[in-house]
Amino acid sequence: MDATSQYRRGGPRRAPSASPSEGGLLLFRVDGVPVLLAPSWWIGSLIIVVLYTPLVGRLLPDASTLTSWVLAAAFAVLLGLSVLAHELGHCVVALRLGIPVRRLRLFLLGGLSEVARTPRRPGQESLVAAAGPVVSILLAALCGLLLLAVPPGGPIWLLVAQCAVANLAVGLFNLLPGLPLDGGRLLRAGVWALTGARAKGTRAAVFGGGLVSVGLLVWALWGLAVGSDDRWLRLGVCVVTAWFVALGASSEFAAEGRRGWPDGLEVGDLMRPVLQLPAESPVSAALSASAGRGVVLVRADGVAAGLLDEAAAERLAAESPQAPAELAAEPIRAETVLLLSEPGDDIAERVREVATWQFLVVDDDGKPAGVLHRDDVRAALSGHRKPTR
Repeated sequence: MDATSQYRRGGPRRAPSASPSEGGLLLFRVDGVPVLLAPSWWIGSLIIVVLYTPLVGRLLPDASTLTSWVLAAAFAVLLGLSVLAHELGHCVVALRLGIPVRRLRLFLLGGLSEVARTPRRPGQESLVAAAGPVVSILLAALCGLLLLAVPPGGPIWLLVAQCAVANLAVGLFNLLPGLPLDGGRLLRAGVWALTGARAKGTRAAVFGGGLVSVGLLVWALWGLAVGSDDRWLRLGVCVVTAWFVALGASSEFAAEGRRGWPDGLEVGDLMRPVLQLPAESPVSAALSASAGRGVVLVRADGVAAGLLDEAAAERLAAESPQAPAELAAEPIRAETVLLLSEPGDDIAERVREVATWQFLVVDDDGKPAGVLHRDDVRAALSGHRKPTR
């Protein structure tokens, strides 16, 4: 009774899309991924308009007050579009590499492509990280070429120049070597590739993020000290951005700690023995046989009906002990199947991502090798030891 083909894992999965009502206003979708505008984006844009309007007046002395406000608002929108193009670069490359993306969000002075899992290899992380800055710098170059065709000194010239500056600023700033910026991800990928340890790359990039935050604050204070024309705009943007970088770096460090798989721990140390039973077996008998083991219920045609859900089986057995155990089966889905040869970090990440309490572990031939319970993995990760059963 071997339903080998039923246990093989599928190809790359797309993460479930976030609800349009969660995270902001739904603008559109890219290959099924929702693009959202968070409420904080409006706050950030208002700050930019208020702080940038006086600067427009100095750049265009003949501009009226209304024109200055309009151009400042246009700059806020162009900055938002620049960030959007940047994040779309990340999103598209991640999807092409088979990395699921939950959603893309624009928020206060920034944006984020929320991938559903971390890249498996340093090369993948490098490609996804580099995609955003490449898009931004190419757009800046395009706008720079357009400046050659626009008469200098007027509002149209300033708009094009704003677009060039916005994209160049987004691209170059994100190349700074600190998490959560793209440069930090490139640094992590480089250290990861050299050492073979992703955690070492994360620590290096988190340290870089701290340096970036301090550098932003120093630059803002220097602008105040020398009385630069953009000192208040610089102060507002730098303080918010430094806070964002520091918070993101600490979150990346915490996430890496949760991701780590204890040295020396094997999946086989945690998984429970697997037992295959006919799907039509009485639920009471299947429940008795499941003590300390995972139960795969297989139909007469050799197709797996699912894994026995012990809680559901207990409820069913209390009402109808002779009912088919299949009625208490939890379906086996591609995301609930783990390979015995998978790296521990990948297994830990999957257990965090997928909303189920048990996983079927198969060998490289697709044959059942055991059943892994979520609680066992959590106990091992928190205590770095095999849980007591």
